[in-house]
Amino acid sequence: MEIFQIPIFHKINKEELDLLRQQGCMRQQQFLKNTTIFHMGDTISELGIVLSGSVVVENTDLWGNRSILSHISQGQVFAETYALCGEPMMVSAITAEPSEILFLNLERLQYLSPKAASCRSVIMQNLLRISVQKNLILSNRIFCTTPKTIRERLLIYLTGQAVRTGSTAFEIPFDRQGMADYLNLDRSALSKELGKMRKEGILDFHKNKFTLYQKLD
Repeated sequence: MEIFQIPIFHKINKEELDLLRQQGCMRQQQFLKNTTIFHMGDTISELGIVLSGSVVVENTDLWGNRSILSHISQGQVFAETYALCGEPMMVSAITAEPSEILFLNLERLQYLSPKAASCRSVIMQNLLRISVQKNLILSNRIFCTTPKTIRERLLIYLTGQAVRTGSTAFEIPFDRQGMADYLNLDRSALSKELGKMRKEGILDFHKNKFTLYQKLD
């Protein structure tokens, strides 16, 4: 993905990007699938930007229970809150597939030369806009995990995906285990309920492709 297409660099020109690299604010790195980029407990000053591939942000408790909080796709930012506040991370960021990540050092961004300093406020404004959008995404996850029954959680999540894509046929960014982790459900119970819903004519699916048959309100 071209850096100019990334939302956090909206209105930043090539010369300014080159200056950011020269002053040590940016670096790129490639990762294999299932590689931990940031660990829970890390204190960081860099945020990550997905140039290719994808990343999941997840939490694992002391008993090994895993919850996926968000799926970060190409062009999106992750770990920006921790990079800004300097608090130990309560989550881990792990590649869902082979990925290339661009790191932006927010600490070094504060000490740019006068020539490059003009882009600092633009980046922070873009970051604020991105953070607001991500808060909406996290709010949607809360909606999905609040209902007590598996079916209710599935219907809220899948309806949301249909609304987002504008179609009752869509792909989700998770495999079955990832979907269970995102919705805080047991995988076998999730699969069993999906099977029931298919038999009842509510939906159909193949791997991560779903089709909803009941009319959406």
